[in-house]
Amino acid sequence: MSAEKHSPLAQFEIKQLIPMQIGDLDASFTNSSLFMVLTVLSVSAFLVLGMRKNAHVPGRWQSIVELSYLFIANLMKDTVGSEGRAYFPFIFTVFMFVLFGNLLGMMPYSFTFTSHIVVTFTMALFVFIGVTIIALVKHKMRFFTFFMPPGVPIYMAPLLIPIEIISYLSRPISLSVRLFANMLAGHTLLKVFAGFIISLGLFGIAPLAFVIALTGLEFVIAFLQAYVFAILTCLYLNDALHLH
Repeated sequence: MSAEKHSPLAQFEIKQLIPMQIGDLDASFTNSSLFMVLTVLSVSAFLVLGMRKNAHVPGRWQSIVELSYLFIANLMKDTVGSEGRAYFPFIFTVFMFVLFGNLLGMMPYSFTFTSHIVVTFTMALFVFIGVTIIALVKHKMRFFTFFMPPGVPIYMAPLLIPIEIISYLSRPISLSVRLFANMLAGHTLLKVFAGFIISLGLFGIAPLAFVIALTGLEFVIAFLQAYVFAILTCLYLNDALHLH
C-alpha cells in the first residue's frame, strides 16, 4: 500500500468525492471534476476581477487580462483571418481552460485533469465535431472536396482520398495525445526526482536543483501546451472556413 501511495503515477488516480449513479452509468463527482470546476471559477474570477474597474489606464491585473485577449485575437487574425472573429469566444475559452487547468495542476496536492487522455480526447473531439459542422454548414457538399487537393491528377484520387480522410479523422487523436502526453510525462518526472531528494538525504542537492529547474520548465510547458491546443484549433477552423 505504501509503495502504491508513493508511486509517481499515484497523483493521476481518479478518486470519487461524491458517489452518484444514473442507471448503470457511474456519474460520480471526482477529483478531476472538482478541478475542472475550480478551473472554470478561476478563469471567471481572473476575467471579472481583472476588468471590474475597466480603467483607461489599466493596472497590472487588467493589463494581463487585456494581453490575454490580444494574444488570442492576434493568433486568430494570423491563422484564420477576419472570418474567425465570430469564433473568438470559443478559442479564447479553450485556451484559458487548458491554461488554467495546467497551471492549477502545478500546485501541491492538486490534480491535473489534462494529464488524462479521456479528458483531452473529449475536448479534442468537441473541437473536431464543431469545426466539421461549421465546414458542412458553410460549404455543404463542397466540403468533401477538401479530401482531394487541387491540382492532383484524377488517377491519384483512389490513393490520396483515403489518406486525406484518415489524416482528417486522426486530428482529435493527435490533438489530445499531444496535451495528455506532455502533462503526464512532466508531472511523472517531477515526482520521480522529488523522490530522489528524500531518499538521498544530504546528497539530494543535485536532484533538488534539477527539480527546481524542471518545475520552471513545467510552467513554460503548461503555457505552451495551451498555446499549441489553441493554435491547432485555429488551423482546423481555418480549414473549415476556407477549405483549400
